[in-house]
Amino acid sequence: MLDRRGFFASVMAGAALAAVPAAAVVATPIDARLRERAMSAFARHRGRVRFTDVIGVADYSQPSREKRFHLVNVGSGAVTSLLVAHGRGSDPQHTGWLTRFSNDDGSNASCAGAFVTDNEYVGKHGRSMRLTGLEPSNCNAMERAIVVHAAPYVNAAMARDLGKVGRSLGCFTVTEADLDQVLTRLGPGHFLYSDKV
Repeated sequence: MLDRRGFFASVMAGAALAAVPAAAVVATPIDARLRERAMSAFARHRGRVRFTDVIGVADYSQPSREKRFHLVNVGSGAVTSLLVAHGRGSDPQHTGWLTRFSNDDGSNASCAGAFVTDNEYVGKHGRSMRLTGLEPSNCNAMERAIVVHAAPYVNAAMARDLGKVGRSLGCFTVTEADLDQVLTRLGPGHFLYSDKV
């Protein structure tokens, strides 16, 4: 069983130590309430998770211009924060802010809740990774093809210059430069949590 107090403290310390250049896209620390939800979900679904060295937390409380997809090293508390898109159906006006989640097929929206990462494959977006939704709020993720992939519409220049990145069809879309790190560190059998506060 993980020591939540120690883990939270180490995550906060890791986030605080991250150097953010003035002109760069901002890495936003994980909100304490979202961390608590993520760890509660992790405890509930622990039996479905094979690897606990790294977990992913997507904080959709933050705008898409910010680095809101966090890879958390559970042992050290170190946090790597990356850009990630949300779904078109979650932000119909393309404001850069997620306003709603949906688990419905055809919604093109992001879905909330706990996932376990599944197998990697090569599809229309190149290297990608399937996700299995573990809760009623995201149980259709596999059928909806909600996956992790990269796309040109997510990049630091766009986030900086336009104040937002492009939108996915509900997938966790990261930059092409970050994809290898995400697929390696959150390979099959890892925990991923998505929500907003």
